[in-house]
Amino acid sequence: MREGFFRAVSTAQFTDLLRAFAPLAPETVDLLAARGRFLAADVTATENLPAHPRAAMDGYAVRAADLFGATDSNPGYLDLAMDIPIGMVPDAPLPPGRCARIVTGAVLPQGADAVVMVEYTEDMGAGAVEIRRSVAPGDNMLFAGEDAALGQCALPAGTRLRPQEIGMLAALGHERVGVGGRPRVGVLSTGDELVPVAATPRPGQIRDVNSHTLSAMVAAAGAAPKTYALVPDDLAGITAALAAATAENDLTLLSGGSSVGARDFTLDALRGLGADILAHGVAISPGKPTILASQGGRPVIGLPGQVASAQMVMLAFGVPLLAHLAGDPAAFDRPPRTFPAELSRNVASKQGREDHVRVRLETRPGQLPLAHPVLGKSGLLKTLLLADGCIVIPADREGFPGGMEVAVRLL
Repeated sequence: MREGFFRAVSTAQFTDLLRAFAPLAPETVDLLAARGRFLAADVTATENLPAHPRAAMDGYAVRAADLFGATDSNPGYLDLAMDIPIGMVPDAPLPPGRCARIVTGAVLPQGADAVVMVEYTEDMGAGAVEIRRSVAPGDNMLFAGEDAALGQCALPAGTRLRPQEIGMLAALGHERVGVGGRPRVGVLSTGDELVPVAATPRPGQIRDVNSHTLSAMVAAAGAAPKTYALVPDDLAGITAALAAATAENDLTLLSGGSSVGARDFTLDALRGLGADILAHGVAISPGKPTILASQGGRPVIGLPGQVASAQMVMLAFGVPLLAHLAGDPAAFDRPPRTFPAELSRNVASKQGREDHVRVRLETRPGQLPLAHPVLGKSGLLKTLLLADGCIVIPADREGFPGGMEVAVRLL
């Protein structure tokens, strides 16, 4: 590439470059610390779950064949064989023509293959029970191993651990679990115009926004951000800051200094550290001048200093990269969650780049919500505050017409 110019790669090419970085080494954590992490290996059930057939309703355990054709007008009658409370494992099978009174969660006796709900029964006294519903085998009961069978994979590697997966692991007796590593992310902001949040900006100065928004996005993605001191537009200072951040973190995000200009020192600093420059420019708007480098096998992303551009690039590439590093095998292949809306007006786009257009949603009873494009001057925070989500116009389109159904990704 010519000095001072960049050649944009496609979003697919940029994603493939990110995909090449190795996930972090796994670690073992306490079960309650595993929420939101990704399983490092398959979890195989070492026992049946549940261990025994169990009632899913209060009622009577029965042999389903004994109640074939039972109705309100033609009830069946069974003799009561036993009562089964919680915690009791019946030591005798259920004979044909008999039933067992049972409560939810109690173990079914051998031979029983269904439970009749108590509201469809009546205790007639003298050990006789009237039943006004037929049942099929398996009705209102859980089979042994129905949640997890002995020797089978209960949760595959790469599963994101939500509260329900935490519950499954607890049920299988896991106090600790192996998960992908939690990425450590260094966040750097560069620019002579930047001052700390607590400072009062002088003319020509602005408070540092990117360090805080990027750190918040990193934390929301389940990674651990570390914010560094502001770095002025100075090659030596940027080089030193990058050296420290790349040595201490699994991913370094540097905002500012990625475009073509005499004071944009990021590329020179990375080259001075011996980093491999993988891309300088990606066919996306906003965010075209994004840099991707590898320093010691660890990714460095140089983000535009403009706030909206930095956040959109982070959403498109940074968040999936964090999931990939944390052990998500489908991080770059799983489409983001979207919901349908109707575009309120025509939106033009330049072919050859992928446009990420922020939209504001207007709900309409009985109809798809309207997606209003949020357009504004570069650098305005207000456009981010007004936006509920974004739509993506592919690089091979010249825009979307008003009235088109679009997929909105929430911000």
